[in-house]
Amino acid sequence: MSIKTLAGGLLLALLAAGCARAEAPQPLLWKVSDADNSLYLLGSFHLLRPADYPLDPRTDLAFEDAERVVFELSPEDMAGTAVGQLMLQAATRADGRRLQDTLPPATWASLEAWGGRRGIDVARLQDFEAWYVSLLVSLTEMRQQGLDPTLGLDRHFGRRATEAGKPAEGLETGAQQIELFDGMDEAQQVQALEEALQSPEELERNVRELHALWRAGDGAGLYAGTAARMREQYPALYERVNVQRNRAWLHRLKGLLDEGGHDEDALVVVGALHLLGDEGVVELLRAEGYTVERL
Repeated sequence: MSIKTLAGGLLLALLAAGCARAEAPQPLLWKVSDADNSLYLLGSFHLLRPADYPLDPRTDLAFEDAERVVFELSPEDMAGTAVGQLMLQAATRADGRRLQDTLPPATWASLEAWGGRRGIDVARLQDFEAWYVSLLVSLTEMRQQGLDPTLGLDRHFGRRATEAGKPAEGLETGAQQIELFDGMDEAQQVQALEEALQSPEELERNVRELHALWRAGDGAGLYAGTAARMREQYPALYERVNVQRNRAWLHRLKGLLDEGGHDEDALVVVGALHLLGDEGVVELLRAEGYTVERL
């Protein structure tokens, strides 16, 4: 690569970074109301970059207006180490088999190739179940692109809720989230790992595109690139990780609207996937007769 080409590439990168900082992400934000209470539903990207902050003023206003904040996991679970330790325990194989014994040869070969690219000895993963390795692969690849879980929107508002002294809670416990993965059958676990092990170029492009769609507030594009594709290619996995959880959350969210005190609003911060599409929380609440508006 010539010095001129390298300099040009650096200039474009700096300009892109400057643009990202100058324009706040457009929020995937809805307001759901009954006669006297409201829920603000905010779609999170669980790993973000420093350039994704500060947030759009609409997002901050929703936080300020809310008397309580609700997440997939409570701020204590998000910030603590207990959930990670429980996950590691649940993921450790106890059936005497190696990870390699549970995977198709082609999938194991893909994992070995991935480990070679990332300098990771996959032999050290033999004692773990496939669902855990799929999470490890996905997290590693997103971090390679500069995305940081400590900067995710849920972590951000978890810290803010704690600092502001606002009541905060989780829709699920750490144990429930672990069971979501640990309870997958072997076919679903293999599907999750194969999805994570797609070609490096394709994975990088997908993450980059999904992050850009999230920043643009493009719910339709984000749904097409995540939920719609998963529903078509991995219907059982989609049902487990998305649809069943959305339905389980619906009762809790209706309770916040129906049983809260007068003008007691809540901000609900969950992965954007859970808010989108006909089976998403937004449409489930609209079908219950609540007033729903995109902010």
